[in-house]
Amino acid sequence: MLTVIAEIRTRPGAHHRQAVLDAFAKIIPTVLEEEGCFGYAPLVDHNAQVAFQTAAPDSVFMLEKWETVAHLEAHLQTSHMKEHSVAVKDDVLDVHIHILEDAIK
Repeated sequence: MLTVIAEIRTRPGAHHRQAVLDAFAKIIPTVLEEEGCFGYAPLVDHNAQVAFQTAAPDSVFMLEKWETVAHLEAHLQTSHMKEHSVAVKDDVLDVHIHILEDAIK
């Protein structure tokens, strides 16, 4: 099982981040039905107001669980993901994807 953390940096301004979140809300049920998907959730920084927090107010973090890299690659090629990318292209600056595995087995 792989954990994917995708940081989607949006253009500055709450309306850009909200547009990306709204677009994700539309596709989440479909993604969760994909073969090999065991979790797909958007997260944003909590305003904890603590000095040790690193905050990214213009980012959305996708926390995803995929059975294999092949499942993740297939996900990225689906029509709903391609449509999603087009829908948010004016709101997104860049995306950084981390594919992680358990370090202690």
